[in-house]
Amino acid sequence: MDAGAAWKKRTLNERNVKMKEFPAGTVSESPAARWWRSEEGGARCGLCFRRCLVPVGSVGYCGVRGWEGNAFSSPYLGRFSSCAVDPIEKKPLSHWRPGSRIFSLGSVGCSMRCPFCQNHRIAQPFGNESLGGKQNVPLVPMPPSELARNVRRKGLSAVAYTYNEPTLQAEYILRAAPLLREAGIASVLVTNGMFSTEARDDLTPWIDAVNVDVKTFDPLKYAAMGGSLEVVRENVVYWTRAGVHVELTNLVVPDISDSREDFVRMVDWIAETAPKTPLHISRYFPSYKYTAPPTSVALLKEFEAIAGRKLAHVHLGNV
Repeated sequence: MDAGAAWKKRTLNERNVKMKEFPAGTVSESPAARWWRSEEGGARCGLCFRRCLVPVGSVGYCGVRGWEGNAFSSPYLGRFSSCAVDPIEKKPLSHWRPGSRIFSLGSVGCSMRCPFCQNHRIAQPFGNESLGGKQNVPLVPMPPSELARNVRRKGLSAVAYTYNEPTLQAEYILRAAPLLREAGIASVLVTNGMFSTEARDDLTPWIDAVNVDVKTFDPLKYAAMGGSLEVVRENVVYWTRAGVHVELTNLVVPDISDSREDFVRMVDWIAETAPKTPLHISRYFPSYKYTAPPTSVALLKEFEAIAGRKLAHVHLGNV
């Protein structure tokens, strides 16, 4: 059994989160957590598309949102594991303020479980599959007002929520973004795109640019990683039509996203949606639970040529 097939079989067996429809229009007014409501035996979280039903005393699929005593909360809000000043091209964003630098923040947790995760130490810090367990990543609090001051002191004009999944800092972003915008500082997301419609709609007016990581164009492989191809497509289209600057990344991973047929379908979709959307085709290297060899450079160049026939901006990364 190859690395991809073995991972897929294991991951499909691990997925046991309850999923039900989340009634629209009901969110908590708590400053600690939005987009949830009480249901019998627990809370229905509405932050990402999965809409976990979280029993009292438990946490959701992401490992960072759940019950603390009698309150449903997100204790990692405003607490960050990583802070750096990066070239904007590192996000990657190649057609939004090119040549500039950006203040980058990362926390812990993720709404997906990619076996090849490059940032698994912060995205999946809880050990094996025991969500909400002890994590040993040092975290530093940064209130929104302090964030704005830090960025201004460094002479920067943009903040990126990145490294882990920024969805999980959504409430913090809603508090920070107005202060940043007032100071002339833009807000950027580097995301897997697994937002619920409610969280996406609330955040979009405050977001200036996004890079969305399109993991694969195979819906079953997306589901095996805890994501949804349909959701990421819907959100990319929404952000594009809302006037947010959108760039896409496709990490070409053996047995997951290296199918020529799937890649052609993805390029066709981008061309139909917005052919000027930049596409970053990135080389995979072994990481976390995935041991397949690095992506062939020849395959990356073949994919670059395929995309270049229909898209205006195609970039190779990690080569």
